[in-house]
Amino acid sequence: MAKIGYARVSALSQDNAAQEARLRAVGCEIVRSEKVSGKSRDGRDELAAILAFIRPLDELVCVRLDRLGRSTRDVLNLVHELEAKGAALTILEPSFSTRDPAGSLLVTVLGMVAEMERKFILERQKAGIEIAKSKGVYKGRKPSVPVERVREMNAEGHGPSSIAKALRISRMSVHRALRAA
Repeated sequence: MAKIGYARVSALSQDNAAQEARLRAVGCEIVRSEKVSGKSRDGRDELAAILAFIRPLDELVCVRLDRLGRSTRDVLNLVHELEAKGAALTILEPSFSTRDPAGSLLVTVLGMVAEMERKFILERQKAGIEIAKSKGVYKGRKPSVPVERVREMNAEGHGPSSIAKALRISRMSVHRALRAA
């Protein structure tokens, strides 16, 4: 029976050290960490590695449930995968485990709270962008596609596929550039 710790932060500028120290302090022999968004399990290679090698009676330990994920569905699917392998999930704050009857209920409730929190963050971000746009401060990111060149080539009679190939961009990018005209 091994305790396997998982630490995650969303931004490259953030640090996992406090989570990792906490996980080692509770006896995690292995601690995997990554800097990636928790909105889905895509691109979370360390978590995938844990799920690949976790064994019956092992325990996946996280400091908080939102470190495991911000999607209720993803978190519940992860718990289901752990249970199918005979393993359990333990969360340190607030303290609970899926080995306990109330643990599954807490996973669901706290998973929903984490998902709601993510929605609130996105709403605040959107409101901030709208305010910045109204002040002329925010103009969005610069186009990564040479929009004018796409339009010129299209006017010259080139189709989306040949434009995409010539400019080394996707056909969808060509269509977006033409639609924005």
